[in-house]
Amino acid sequence: MTAGSRGDVAPYTGLGHGLVRAGHEVTLVTHARFEPLVAESGVAFHSLPVDPRAELESARGQGLHRSSTGAGKLYRAVEMARDLVGRMAGDIVSAARAGDVLLLAGTLAPLGRTVAEGLSIPSMGVNLQPLAPTREFAPPMTGVRSWGPVVNRAAGHTVNMAVEWIFSEEVRRLRAAYGLPRTGRRDRERQDWPVFHGFSPRVVPRPGDWRAGLDITGYWWPYDREDRLPAPLLDFLDAGPPPVFVGLGSATVPDPERMSGEVVGALRAAGLRGVIQRGWGELRGEGDDMFTVGEVPHSLLFPRTAAVVHHAGAGTTAAGLRAGVPAVPVPVQFDEGFWAARLVALGVSPGAVPLRGFTSAGLEAGLLRATGDPSYGRRARALAGKLRTEDGVRPVVNAVNRLT
Repeated sequence: MTAGSRGDVAPYTGLGHGLVRAGHEVTLVTHARFEPLVAESGVAFHSLPVDPRAELESARGQGLHRSSTGAGKLYRAVEMARDLVGRMAGDIVSAARAGDVLLLAGTLAPLGRTVAEGLSIPSMGVNLQPLAPTREFAPPMTGVRSWGPVVNRAAGHTVNMAVEWIFSEEVRRLRAAYGLPRTGRRDRERQDWPVFHGFSPRVVPRPGDWRAGLDITGYWWPYDREDRLPAPLLDFLDAGPPPVFVGLGSATVPDPERMSGEVVGALRAAGLRGVIQRGWGELRGEGDDMFTVGEVPHSLLFPRTAAVVHHAGAGTTAAGLRAGVPAVPVPVQFDEGFWAARLVALGVSPGAVPLRGFTSAGLEAGLLRATGDPSYGRRARALAGKLRTEDGVRPVVNAVNRLT
């Protein structure tokens, strides 16, 4: 069970497919618009009613861009999510009744755990971000690197309390309906609920102050049914040197036309060709040196590029690392600043160009460094080789096998 944008869903298609191959029947429970992601994977689908793109494109969703701080964006997002939970709760309960084990993304865990307890179904967490408080870094959702050990951990608890508040009304209602006693978050943490994290310990090492039961497994790569890029895109790739990919995924931007112009201008000033993904931000580029695409498998496209420019969502960050190419992140909000900082720390990116204050000159400078200094490519390829040795699905399969 997961909720959010495409990046909050796609990795679970690969995890689900791995569980299917291990002999389990798997249903992905998420927003209806993402049903095509499970086609031919063997994973069944149960839809949730909220359309995340429509919510982000609404006046309330666009208001997220007007928040000047990570905390401000988080506050607005929490308010918006709280209003949407009630529309999804009934479908979450009905889907759970058909299950033997619930695997819960961090975006739905507080509600999903209550449902699992009420139905006497075992459950576990399957997170795409490191959400448990730690002294080692600030909560990823704030977009801040660090406030120092004491504040980092306290802030982690505060963010988790905010997430719990999103679901508090529905959780109270369900616990009363199931006859369950009221409990607090700290009570549930003391139960050592197992949580697996679908990213590599080489990218985010496991914090030393995490409790037992919080494990980092390695990435869950999305299931891709396509094994070949579209012919027109292949023709473009073959017609010249490797281009730069530019895409902001499920992020929206206040002025798509201006942003597209800035991106194309930066690519041309740096002497680079571009493959620009429309995404939810509706970016585009025109001319013989630009190619605009819709949804294409990153696993097939990224290895053909000179560098990737992206919003630093967890999923796209992982795809770039898997491809072994340098990155120039353009973080928009929430955890994207965290992943952008990790790319820089790993030496595969020269630096971020945040959307707030974004300029063509800033992107051009980042592109020239990423493509002109071979050290970024060397480090990216070396890390990609190590990531290929990891099997992030196996620990989750083993845990499900123990429960069933």
